[in-house]
Amino acid sequence: MTLLGAIADDFTGATDLAGLLARSGVPVSLRLGVPDAPPTDTAPFEVIALKCRTEPVDKAVADCRAALKWLQAAGAQRFFWKYCSTFDSTPEGNIGPVAEALMADLGTDQTIYCPAFPENGRSIFMGNLFVGRQPLAESPMKDHPLTPMTDSNLMRLLEPQVTRPVGLADRLTVAQGAEALRAELARLAGEGVAHVVIDAVANEDLYTIAEACRNMPLMTGGSAVAMPLPALWMQDGALKADTAKAPEQIGPGAVVLSGSCSAMTRRQVEAYKATGAVSFRLDPVKLDEEGPQQALDWLAAQDLGKAPLLYATAEPDQVRAAQAALGREEAGAVVERALAKLAVAARDRGARRIVVAGGETSGAVSQALGIARLDIGAEIAPGVPWCTCDSGGARIAITLKSGNFGAETFFADALGATA
Repeated sequence: MTLLGAIADDFTGATDLAGLLARSGVPVSLRLGVPDAPPTDTAPFEVIALKCRTEPVDKAVADCRAALKWLQAAGAQRFFWKYCSTFDSTPEGNIGPVAEALMADLGTDQTIYCPAFPENGRSIFMGNLFVGRQPLAESPMKDHPLTPMTDSNLMRLLEPQVTRPVGLADRLTVAQGAEALRAELARLAGEGVAHVVIDAVANEDLYTIAEACRNMPLMTGGSAVAMPLPALWMQDGALKADTAKAPEQIGPGAVVLSGSCSAMTRRQVEAYKATGAVSFRLDPVKLDEEGPQQALDWLAAQDLGKAPLLYATAEPDQVRAAQAALGREEAGAVVERALAKLAVAARDRGARRIVVAGGETSGAVSQALGIARLDIGAEIAPGVPWCTCDSGGARIAITLKSGNFGAETFFADALGATA
């Protein structure tokens, strides 16, 4: 029986959530897109990865409602709407509109919002989101090419996206424990507050929040607030851990594909190049003019045993220049299309380990590889697991990394973990 049904707004976020849930030893199944067939062979935790973070609001809502319907058919009893720990969104959505649609379908009057992930430097205090020691609006997220975050206050960010009142359960309440938090949520509900941002600055806060909210029909947030749920449900007797499977043996060929332009990914690209890795930089304007053939020819000449790197990762001024030339959406789309073709070419040449950086890139690559379901393996870094799947008649390992996650040595760390 599926206990938890989760919907994620991008593919890296889905693997992030699935990896943290898998720490419990409970089987986790990750589906890429809403399955066409009715639910069969389901796991206690079912995660559906969508590519809806920057879709038009109406389409994002429709996609998420379809995912909810499938998860309900799978028998899920509780639900989780997962978005980025940096609350990536626009004034129109899609975080708030999707949450309200799911609330309506589930018949619930209140949900919570907690994108905190202290292990990765994301914390919330008095409703303000911090990235490390920087307020969100002063962090590199202010330069995000698709969802620049120019306000750090989650209530102000959420209010334009929803139709019902927004409130805050602050750190002072969370510090008093789960019972106090439940009482505060009940008080806010009595005042008609439907959307409650909850502060969290450390892992113990996440455990308090999860304990207080574990029986809510719908929780929303980053992956970390869901991490304590398996242990709590085991205590309740609703779950039991299974014996972990032995790691799969995967072939040696590898490729690293990076479309993210986040500050951390920029450092990761430079660190990987410094190891002596061969690399090819993709320029969006040149791709638009000439297509990806030059990159495909370069890849065909490489030794996949040495894990070559193909990347469009660039500094903010370079990103702005490409967007000025091609338009914001097309500048990203032309890179995604190229990296998707390169992933297929690498797989067909024998790459059985594929490292992908960037949420939009991960979605494009996964779709091009025809991946329908991922089995979640060991974490490389908090929130970034290796996964195994079937693709083009081969068994491959793939990791889908959110732009800001992982240490500077992430690419080498990932490849070393499957050596």
